[in-house]
Amino acid sequence: MKKQILLSLFALSLFACNQGKKPAEKITLMKYPETKKDDTKDNYFGTTIADPYRWLENDTSAETKAWVIAENKVTQNYLDQIPYRADIKKRLTEIWNYPKESAPFKVGEYYFFTKNDGLQNQSIWFIKKGLDGKEDVFLDPNKLTADGTAAVSLLGVSHDKKYLAYSVAQAGSDWSNIYVMEIATKMKLGDELKWTKFSGAAWKGDGFYYSKFDEPAKGTDLSAANKYQKVYFHKLGDLQKNDQLIFEDKTNPNLYFGASVTEDERFLVVYASAGTSGNALYYQDLKIPDSKIAPLIKGYEHNHSVVDNIGNKLLVNTDLGAENKQVVLVDPKNADPKNWQKIIPESKLALEGIGTGGGFLWATYLKDASTNIIQFDLTGKKIGDVKLPAIGTVGGFGGYKEDKEFFYTFTNFTTPSSIYRYDVGKAESILYKKSELKFNTDDYETKQVFYPSKDGTKVPMFIVHKKDIKLDGNNPVYLYAYGGFQISLTPAFSLSRMLFLERGGIYVQPSLRGGSEYGEAWHKGGMLAKKQNVFDDFIAAAEYLVKEKYTNPSKIAISGGSNGGLLVGACMTQRPDLFKVALPAVGVLDMLRYHKFTVGWGWAVEYGTSDKKEDFNYLIKYSPLHNIKSGVNYPATLITTADHDDRVVPAHSFKFAATLQEKYKGENPVLIRIETKAGHGAGKPTTKLIEEAADVWSFVFQNLGMSW
Repeated sequence: MKKQILLSLFALSLFACNQGKKPAEKITLMKYPETKKDDTKDNYFGTTIADPYRWLENDTSAETKAWVIAENKVTQNYLDQIPYRADIKKRLTEIWNYPKESAPFKVGEYYFFTKNDGLQNQSIWFIKKGLDGKEDVFLDPNKLTADGTAAVSLLGVSHDKKYLAYSVAQAGSDWSNIYVMEIATKMKLGDELKWTKFSGAAWKGDGFYYSKFDEPAKGTDLSAANKYQKVYFHKLGDLQKNDQLIFEDKTNPNLYFGASVTEDERFLVVYASAGTSGNALYYQDLKIPDSKIAPLIKGYEHNHSVVDNIGNKLLVNTDLGAENKQVVLVDPKNADPKNWQKIIPESKLALEGIGTGGGFLWATYLKDASTNIIQFDLTGKKIGDVKLPAIGTVGGFGGYKEDKEFFYTFTNFTTPSSIYRYDVGKAESILYKKSELKFNTDDYETKQVFYPSKDGTKVPMFIVHKKDIKLDGNNPVYLYAYGGFQISLTPAFSLSRMLFLERGGIYVQPSLRGGSEYGEAWHKGGMLAKKQNVFDDFIAAAEYLVKEKYTNPSKIAISGGSNGGLLVGACMTQRPDLFKVALPAVGVLDMLRYHKFTVGWGWAVEYGTSDKKEDFNYLIKYSPLHNIKSGVNYPATLITTADHDDRVVPAHSFKFAATLQEKYKGENPVLIRIETKAGHGAGKPTTKLIEEAADVWSFVFQNLGMSW
């Protein structure tokens, strides 16, 4: 839920005519579909676990499709009875409808950037020769399909800056095809690479390295486990079947592989990971004919990434021996960690990333979940702190070695994404593009508080609301978090949240353990056997808000997606009394079987798996699906998922919804909204974003008793 927007007083005055509608006093809830049960059971180390809705894992069966239609009918019938649902959708459409533009990035004499006139389903890639040149369409994803469900990502530019590789993903799937365009002529070449997933395009000469899986069996492409990823080299003009296999591991099917090439094309670097955290590094000196790919850093316990090379040595960003990360210079021929040369030592702040550009290093740190940037030279000498526009989140700091300037984006909770032009020589930022949406941010305030979790750990939390809010314990609250996979939640603008804020709602975003807001120690404090800490942090956030008179349990909605969906599922089953509304989106909800689908095996380093007794013993304690109890008054629940989600397969949500509907007999609605031709979230077209946001906010307003 990135890039949200707050309203101007002027815009509100235009909207006043729609105010005054109240939530429906009583909504007639259709009978939930009769979901078939079978006698499927599994034995985990002597414990028998029933799985009566296992059949819903078959997402392509006629039975499952019929169930989806029936569930969507119940959900839409409920939503249709909310009196201001049409008004919410209309207002969201108005809010969305303003020009948006991305920060330009330079490739030779050209600049690339995206633009969206407001309601286009996908942003269009533009190109111009020189910063003041004529803007031409480079690639329009909206023309690839009639319904705007094709999403385009730029993967890599050739080092001679003649060609650009890009991927196209259809209907929200993680699967993508890679194509190539000639930059100067905007001509699409004949190259087409299929069955790629989580791949870049690392150029070397007249071709590039990329990652792919084997083609899945027909009909299983959205659910079957993806194994044996490999790295290939594709030469321009060749058929994919002739691509050269560069790297694989036949002994271990559960490894991710990715490739990069240093800016001077001296080194190929191969990343090998057993999951979403920790990786080994391999390298090849491309300057030496017939050189082989060799290990650089072994093991999967730590995180390493190559920033670039300095001559025959590699700059590496690593958390080995430095939980907050450090930058070291590694001689590939003498790569033992005891021989590493420290360039940027570990700081008290978490090092989020290192960018290069203009011949310098740009280190991005997190200070209490906000961006700080420090400039270093290549020897590690500190040049100075980069002065940023305000406290918030910065993206895109860096460029090519020869660049004298580059562009970055800045945002926070009350600032739409703005683009700044950074002059390396003058060390100053100049506003390049500001959002065209006008509003008065003076009416809102953001504060950061630190509250104690169950074990006494201090957790930071952002709170956003109108300045005139009254702490009377009766304000509606939207509590959103993630808590996992080293992902940090930082201040960011959001489009749909403004409906909630303008109506007196309070947006709250805690930085739970499991993220990397405070480095790897913070991450490790919320993973594997310590995952319960994440749920305790979230529950403690709600308890703090109640204690400090921001709200009460009948006014709290909790939300999260993917791993955040797991968070919502776990917390609503552990503390159903503390929340009124639960919104688990594309959630990991069956913790005993998540690793059996698509790339779920890659999350084992974060969660553990039920294949191990010690892991099963803690997974069964919080797995949302397995902790639903009969006779409990659960919050009003709207589960959201999509038919093309091949990352967290929709079976998680299907089984959770069926079980909750079966066991819960209270008055709160338990609904599931299943989007078609959409996936885990990335690349979702504007029309679907607005429709989903209208349904979710209507559900929230109705069940929190908010007037329109």
